[in-house]
Amino acid sequence: MLPTQKLDALVDRRALVEAELAAGVDGERYVALSREFAELSPVVEAVEAYRAALAELADVEAMLGDGGTDAEMAALAREEKPALEERVTDLEHRLRLALLPKDAADAKNVIIEIRAGTGGDEASLFAGDLYRMYERYAALQGWSVDVISLSEGTVGGFKEIVAEVKGAGAYARLKFESGVHRVQRVPATESGGRIHTSAATVAVLPEAEEVDVAIDESDLRIDVMRAQGAGGQHVNKTESAVRITHIPTGTAVLVQDERSQHKNKARAMAILRSRLFDEARRKADAGRAADRRTQVGSGDRSERIRTYNFPQGRVTDHRIELTLYKLPEIMAGTALGEIIDALVADHQAGLLALEGAA
Repeated sequence: MLPTQKLDALVDRRALVEAELAAGVDGERYVALSREFAELSPVVEAVEAYRAALAELADVEAMLGDGGTDAEMAALAREEKPALEERVTDLEHRLRLALLPKDAADAKNVIIEIRAGTGGDEASLFAGDLYRMYERYAALQGWSVDVISLSEGTVGGFKEIVAEVKGAGAYARLKFESGVHRVQRVPATESGGRIHTSAATVAVLPEAEEVDVAIDESDLRIDVMRAQGAGGQHVNKTESAVRITHIPTGTAVLVQDERSQHKNKARAMAILRSRLFDEARRKADAGRAADRRTQVGSGDRSERIRTYNFPQGRVTDHRIELTLYKLPEIMAGTALGEIIDALVADHQAGLLALEGAA
């Protein structure tokens, strides 16, 4: 059974928040209450729907248990009962999902870093394919994508590309993409038709704000230099490139895409904050050994999470043993959501199992 006291507390809390908003508040208090009301409303609505279905089922059962019930009414009640039981079960499952602990970072925007791994030029081409896959998927979700920095491959694609993805639920949907993505295909440069295996790494970081992670200016080393590259718009004659090193952790970020040193510094700081925030979250997760069992994979950058096999037109996610023969649609971003949905569902199932064992 669901915890009645907890459900009552949620219903009462939303009523109090609603009353305080109606009474008139302003400033930061209004923003905080509005956010809390928006978070509580879907949960309370799920509680109300579940309780209404339970009451309806109880009425039907009472009718069937009453020896004085008209025969025709009893027949209707018997016919209605299975559908009501199924509805109660479905609403209970939805409510349990709504009650699961929320990842505070789920609502954040994302910084996604894609780097070519083993495989030389083919790995750079694959990194470019992955970036375009995420860019198209983001567009379908109504999100915006802004490239922060990039390093182009010698024959196309990217040695490295870092982008910001802005939109509701971006981190909640993309956070399971971190890891090693492997591709099996015949490279365009291969004359013998042999299938090669290459890889690219993806890191998905929740975009951190200054309040999320404190950075002491004295812990930073900031170097400015001329942008380096093959030429064109990403190279200029002024010292606009910025490299920021966080001395305590050794984390370094180089941004040279903008001609403005000020803009490059701001972008480098944004990436640095997100990397430090992500590392702090990982350390906290590592300290909760029981919770780690519920995670879809470890999120380790070295973990091979997915294989894209072009000759067979299939994509396999190794964490949940899911294989889809929809490679073109996945690379186009249109079917990537099917994999993400399965990963989210598996993650939620793990959390539900943990809740049940508590």
